[in-house]
Amino acid sequence: MSRRNRKYAVPGVNRGMQTFKAEVMRREGYDVDLERPDDVKYEVAKELGIPLEHGENGHLSTESVGQIGGKIGGSMVREMIRLAQQQLVDQEREKHFF
Repeated sequence: MSRRNRKYAVPGVNRGMQTFKAEVMRREGYDVDLERPDDVKYEVAKELGIPLEHGENGHLSTESVGQIGGKIGGSMVREMIRLAQQQLVDQEREKHFF
């Protein structure tokens, strides 16, 4: 799996998203190098029994690759939803506080 050239909706957020990924996956129990957060995919693949290797992985099925990305992305989405919900609660409290 080569790193794609991602285009985020907010310019300049690339580093922040990589840090967010690393933090989320650490909380999920994975050993993540903050300088190389994308490497967590190899640990996820190993846990799922998928033979992901550095370099070419054309032998892997789309389903296998999706399982790896889904586990990582799903964890990130759950955390984003949790953060958004917390922000809504905090905003509601501020309205009643002032």
